[in-house]
Amino acid sequence: MTVPRGSSASLPGALPDAPAGAAAHGAGGATGATEDDTARVPAQAGRPDPARPRGDGTGAHPVRPRITELRLSAFAGHRRTTLPLGAVTVLAGRSGSGKTSALRACAALARLAGGAVLAEVFPDAAAWVPDRARPDAQRRRGFRIGCTADGPEGPVRLDLAVQAEPELRVVGERLTAGDRVLLETALRDPGRPTVQAAWHTAGSAPVTRAPLPGDRLGTALLPLRVAGKTDGQRRVLAAAEQMVVALRSVYACEPRPDAMRAPVPTGTGHLLTGCDNLADVLWRTRVECGRRHALLVDAVRAGCAGPVTDLRAEPLGDGTVRAVLDRGTGPATALARLGDGELRYLALALVLLTGPGVLDVDTPGEVPDAMRTLTVLADGFDRALDPAQRSALLGLAGRMGERGHIRCLATVSDGSWAAGVPGVTVVDLEP
Repeated sequence: MTVPRGSSASLPGALPDAPAGAAAHGAGGATGATEDDTARVPAQAGRPDPARPRGDGTGAHPVRPRITELRLSAFAGHRRTTLPLGAVTVLAGRSGSGKTSALRACAALARLAGGAVLAEVFPDAAAWVPDRARPDAQRRRGFRIGCTADGPEGPVRLDLAVQAEPELRVVGERLTAGDRVLLETALRDPGRPTVQAAWHTAGSAPVTRAPLPGDRLGTALLPLRVAGKTDGQRRVLAAAEQMVVALRSVYACEPRPDAMRAPVPTGTGHLLTGCDNLADVLWRTRVECGRRHALLVDAVRAGCAGPVTDLRAEPLGDGTVRAVLDRGTGPATALARLGDGELRYLALALVLLTGPGVLDVDTPGEVPDAMRTLTVLADGFDRALDPAQRSALLGLAGRMGERGHIRCLATVSDGSWAAGVPGVTVVDLEP
């Protein structure tokens, strides 16, 4: 499948057109792509999600918020690209096809939802401006990204336009549920560090208007600004919470085998994105959840050479711990002796079999871990893995995805081996 790419893109100052009947405001710049202009990259393989119960009492359990679509309207090499995200989604394509940039956009939205400022999330913002983009009359260039989060409120869309040059700032944001625009911001005065925001009220006034900071995601700030006194305000708060919880449950996993080999001090027991402290996590999780640890040992047995009867952490005399494979007979094998492929396999298996309470993610304190769906981002999913390891790991991801607590967005160069794996959607990207 070929993703349409434009030859040029000026600053995306206006967001995509609002649904019929909704008010749409420009944000000072070129007109954005409409829904009809957006190219959806279809799934090449996989199964549709099962019917989901609603959170209004008609089903047994409320839906856990989760990201179901990523939109790269104008970002790096992407133009008008929409990626549907299933329980396990594999982005496949050659180098330069935009796999990594898609994951970077998702991770960026997650950090913004956690309250980070633009300069922290995009320190090299100009690098994400679309290829061959031309500045507008005010010499501005930028990019547009967005996503959809499904949950008890139904699908909720977030679209964000960012100015990268000459100054990094938000120029437009829109939060939409169904045919209703719940929040919309626009840059009215470039001399002020704010954007003008309007959110749905449905009280004595249909909307409330107020300035919001121009360097943060407005959706994440709504709980601090909206009183929740009217039905309209409560709908805004519920939709914003669904989006923020879904995004703050994103975990970018980038195992670094070299860093995983050394003993580590005991600490929080939360797995870092590089999996450097894997031994510390095992020291905690082995005794906390015997069932999941047994599943992890089964997975490690399928991906590591030689017999494996256990995976555990050993305390050393200097206050550190090291991870070892118990072979049943003879001395244990320290992880320092394993190859890069085995270590990456082991780290990814641990991530897929744990959850928000173990991984180092931005946790919304008001939402129990059991009510969150963790979205794991894994760039170069099959890097250093042999065919048996990658198949076993992807199968594990599919099985965990079926349970609803884990979702995975991964990238590979060739996705042919992943096609047909139950629960896995393969999306082909071509330059």
